[in-house]
Amino acid sequence: MTALDEAVRSAVGAVVDPELRRTLDDLGMVREVQVDGATARVGILLTIVGCPAADRIARDVTDAASRVAGIGEVDLEVGVMSREQREALTERLRGGRAARTIPFGPDSLTRVIAVTSGKGGVGKSTVTANLAVALAARGLSVGLVDADVHGFSIPGLLGLVDAEGRTAKPTRIDDLIVPPIAYDVKTVSIGMFLREGEERSAVAWRGPMLHRTVQQFLTDVFFGDLDVLLLDMPPGTGDVAISVGQLLPRAEVVVVTTPQAAASDVAIRSALVARQTGQRVAGVVENMAAMTLPDGSTLDLFGAGGGASVAAALSSEGDEVPVLASVPLSPALRQDADAGIPVVIAHPDDPAAVAIATLAGRLAAQPRGLAGRALPMRPA
Repeated sequence: MTALDEAVRSAVGAVVDPELRRTLDDLGMVREVQVDGATARVGILLTIVGCPAADRIARDVTDAASRVAGIGEVDLEVGVMSREQREALTERLRGGRAARTIPFGPDSLTRVIAVTSGKGGVGKSTVTANLAVALAARGLSVGLVDADVHGFSIPGLLGLVDAEGRTAKPTRIDDLIVPPIAYDVKTVSIGMFLREGEERSAVAWRGPMLHRTVQQFLTDVFFGDLDVLLLDMPPGTGDVAISVGQLLPRAEVVVVTTPQAAASDVAIRSALVARQTGQRVAGVVENMAAMTLPDGSTLDLFGAGGGASVAAALSSEGDEVPVLASVPLSPALRQDADAGIPVVIAHPDDPAAVAIATLAGRLAAQPRGLAGRALPMRPA
């Protein structure tokens, strides 16, 4: 191989797959590179037939090879991996971990945060979606599981639903599921697996199906190396809450409530159930708090004090549960959510966006619990 061949191969191999977020060299997708005069003949292998990122990968590979000094033309040949090559790829992506196992166990350094609420309608999913994007904007690698199977809304909140109502689909590489990415957040939801035209149909599943769905999201979806995995939980203390407690007993819990007493009283119950399964309550978020009107007055539509009362009820001596954020009522938050653009991106100076960005900062600054984790240390 000539020096020019090596330069082109290096440039092509450094191209990053937009779905898997790994280089083509890491993924074994570069088949051959041969330079003839000023023409670079490049062969690459896509993971599957109909790969949704095919056009972008082809464009990026062509651009990368063209930028090499001495190359005037790129002849690109695109093929598809064989079954054996895909099996080798999925094994490499799992890092030796057996299939159907949860990578977020006791030894994982990924921080798992379940966002829960006692009742519906408190804005839990909107807070979760914006929190995920705010954490990603801080440079963290973030995954988001929409565990609210019956009332899934995360795809719409993150702009993963088009104007015709079609939800973005994950890519399947054999038994590995590669989730769509929105605003640098890797996201999975049951809405992505419904057939076209059924996105608005009801998911009428009972306990065993709900458990298997959440388990599959945690075992079969390839999130890669994450700093934070967020779970948008369904409201209440039902089957999914119990399943997540069993599958992720060391997860942290963030409780979302409104200032209203009726909401805060129920929110306490969801946190108590999480504690019964070994999860730790990281804090409380009060949503729909008082907003400041243009004349300087405040509108406390849902009252005041709900977040503080939940935090106080969950606190004990030596284990204080803080109010992590108070997110005010915000027309921009609602409008941006309907448009599929997180308010932290569309209107970062809005008071609600500022509060959620502050929430992300406080969670990112909290020390990661290492109790029960195996650390890579050996005695000298």
